[in-house]
Amino acid sequence: MSGKRRASTPPRRSLVRLPSLPLVAGVAVLAVSAGGAVTASGSGVTALASTGSAVGATQAIGSVAGQAISRRGVVVSRGHTRDSGSEETDPELVALAEKQMAERAAKLEEMRRAAEKQAAKIKENKWVLPLASYGITATFGQYGLWASYHTGLDFNANSGDKILSVANGTVTETGYDGAYGNKTVVTLDDGTEIWYCHQTAIYVSVGDSVNGGEIIGTVGATGNVTGSHLHLEVRPGGGGPVDPFQAFVEHGIVP
Repeated sequence: MSGKRRASTPPRRSLVRLPSLPLVAGVAVLAVSAGGAVTASGSGVTALASTGSAVGATQAIGSVAGQAISRRGVVVSRGHTRDSGSEETDPELVALAEKQMAERAAKLEEMRRAAEKQAAKIKENKWVLPLASYGITATFGQYGLWASYHTGLDFNANSGDKILSVANGTVTETGYDGAYGNKTVVTLDDGTEIWYCHQTAIYVSVGDSVNGGEIIGTVGATGNVTGSHLHLEVRPGGGGPVDPFQAFVEHGIVP
């Protein structure tokens, strides 16, 4: 009939739908209960005891689930590998640390050698007392028997007692010198002059190198004296005299 509208036919929809993951799992459970036990093998699932179409369905579903689990495992494995790699030591940091350790070791070795050198120098130049046996009869700066003040330290001893050089040095003067009598001057490495006065005998000559403790002459009573003794003076840089007692103390010796 004209004028009548025909009912519209709805579009056909596909009757095949993919099962959701929970549904797949449910079917797998039903398949197991109906057909037997299911065990994992490789990347799929295999039914050990089954019958009919339930067995086929179980195998198909198990294969899908197994593949999903396998893919999941790969993701976890990659993540673990990435974390482990991040813990590797940076070669540049290792090289820098080794360089710093080497520089530190070299500096310590340099300091050790310098300390040993200084210790050897101190030991070599350590002062010694000029006489083995003596008594102090006059000190630096006293007034009385002298024209102004006493310019040295007097070691009372017997004539002929051996006089020792108090330190390493070079003999720069020998001979008779008025009130000082027979005198020997030894100049040390730093320019300090040591005067040994009133000697009976002189055993060294100008230009000789002497070491601390070496015999350079004997005690006497020459020059302006009242008895045999060693008059010793200390003159830094060849200048005016200073207190010999203090000089000995500074070099580790107490007269």
